[in-house]
Amino acid sequence: MPGLDTGCVHDPVWLVRALGCFLTEALTDNQSSGLDGILAAAIDRLRHHHGGRCDLTNPHSPSSTVAMVRDRGDRVDYLVLCDSSVVYENAEGITAVHDDRTDHLPAYDRHAVAQLRNRPGGFWVASTDPAAAAEAVTGSVRRAGLRRMLLCTDGASRLTEFFRLGWADVFELAERSGPRAIIDTVRAYEMSHPELLVKPGRRPLKRHDDATLALLSY
Repeated sequence: MPGLDTGCVHDPVWLVRALGCFLTEALTDNQSSGLDGILAAAIDRLRHHHGGRCDLTNPHSPSSTVAMVRDRGDRVDYLVLCDSSVVYENAEGITAVHDDRTDHLPAYDRHAVAQLRNRPGGFWVASTDPAAAAEAVTGSVRRAGLRRMLLCTDGASRLTEFFRLGWADVFELAERSGPRAIIDTVRAYEMSHPELLVKPGRRPLKRHDDATLALLSY
């Protein structure tokens, strides 16, 4: 956020890239640990990667949401931390896994959000505290019968949260026109129907949000 004192010489882009690298290494090297343990180890490595140049106690320190899955042969594990989603379809239908704690904060101004980040009663995010990983939403699903999975940030899940599409519509859009079509469709709705970007008790949301996704087919 422009003008915000984060206490850090790095920006969120640096953090996301470094965290992604550490997660990839840990997922490759350690198939026995739970995803929450892998995330905790990656956040701990990230702390050291700041190189002692940053104030890691600053509540505005750069942070990232996390969504990841791991194939273990007969099972597929998943983890969600903060406002991303893992959505999967199998013989039982479509299941969306969310971490919705950011929707239930008592206040949403800059100061309140900073004080509630990585705190009980607030919300948890990948930043400077490895303990946040233990608060992630985790689980697994049988690989047999699994048809497809979608991992996405809340900028992409706006299609279902605000713009009245179902997850089946999102999957079909991606299969018909490619994953990029999901983001293009989000942007088109944001431009044509900004009045829909509202939540009770909150100011209108920003017109555009980070939209990232990965689509897996089985």
